[in-house]
Amino acid sequence: MKKQVFKLLAKTNKILLPSMGKQEVDMSKAKKWQMALIGWRYFVTKNSLD
Repeated sequence: MKKQVFKLLAKTNKILLPSMGKQEVDMSKAKKWQMALIGWRYFVTKNSLD
């Protein structure tokens, strides 16, 4: 059940949220909201793959 929820969240993130890699965001100069977005996407992706 938990894995299915994270897979759905991962698909939703891919559609709705911007990709920081395509925007070539420098991690050392990223704003707080960009770091939060990167962290959220990492968390969801990590849990959907486990």
